[in-house]
Amino acid sequence: MHLQQTKARSRTSGGPQYYFHSIPDPIKEFLRTRGACRVVLQTPYGIASTSFMAVDRDHKLDSANQPVAGKVGHDRIQQAEGTQSIGEAIRYWYGLKSGDFERIDVDAQIHPDGHFILIPTSVKHRAKSRFVVLERLHLPLSFHKDHQGKLWKKQISILREQAADDLEWAAMQIHRVVADHADVYGQFIKEEDLLRTAGALSVLGLQLSAYVGKGYDCPKSVFQFEDLPPYPCPVEIKKRSAGFDYQRKNYPDLPRVVVLCMQHDYVNPPEHIDILELRDLAKELAA
Repeated sequence: MHLQQTKARSRTSGGPQYYFHSIPDPIKEFLRTRGACRVVLQTPYGIASTSFMAVDRDHKLDSANQPVAGKVGHDRIQQAEGTQSIGEAIRYWYGLKSGDFERIDVDAQIHPDGHFILIPTSVKHRAKSRFVVLERLHLPLSFHKDHQGKLWKKQISILREQAADDLEWAAMQIHRVVADHADVYGQFIKEEDLLRTAGALSVLGLQLSAYVGKGYDCPKSVFQFEDLPPYPCPVEIKKRSAGFDYQRKNYPDLPRVVVLCMQHDYVNPPEHIDILELRDLAKELAA
C-alpha cells in the first residue's frame, strides 16, 4: 500500500494531498464502514496522535470534521484541522530533508480504540529516483533485561563518545538508587523514590515532568534522542512493572505510555507500552 502525492504545485488551494493506492481489503472495508477516522502516526519513538483524518472515497469532511456523503472518488489522508500535510509530518518525525514526496509506502493497522495507525516504511522525493527506507523499531523506548531498544543503545553510544563525563555522572546517580532498592530495607521504599534518577535520565534524553496524583504519574514527560524531534509521552512510575496491571484493568483505552520501574516482571504488557528498567539500564551504563 502507498500514498501518492497530488497537487504538488497547488499549495494555494490546500497544498499537497495524498491518495491511497493498493489498499488491502480489511483496511478498505474499515474505511468504507467508518467513512473517516483519526490517524495515529507511527514515529521512530512509537505512535503519536495527529490531526489527520483517513477518509474513504465516498465521504468528505464537513465543517466539524465529521464524515458526510461525498463522491470524491479517492481514499485519502486529509489535514482536517491541521496545518501541515502527512508528508510534512513524516518528514518532521523522521528527520528527513525538505522537499515534496512523490510517494510514501505505508502499512496500516487498526488501533484498539478505532483509530487508524499509519506506518511509513519508505519515501521517495519528487524528482529523485531513490527510495529512503524508514526503519520501524520494535519497542523503541524499552530498555530491560529482555529487550534493549535501539534508540537507547545508540543514544548511550553517542554520549560515551561526546559527553563521557556527563554519562559517568548519570551512571553513578542511577546506580545509587538501584543499590538502595537492593538493600534489605529496599522493600519499604516508595515508588516515588525512582524520581531521584530524574537528573540522570535527563542527561540520557528523558525529561520527566511533574509527578501528579491523578492519571499517569508524569504525564507531560518528553523523550529526545539524537537529532530526532522531542516526543511527548506520559511516564508511569512503578517499583515492579507488573504493578502496571492496575492501569491495564482500569484504563480501558490505554494511550502510549512508558513504565519506568526498578524491576521488569510484567509478562505480556499491552501493545504500545514500553518498559524502562533501571536495574538493566544501570548495568548498561557501567559496561
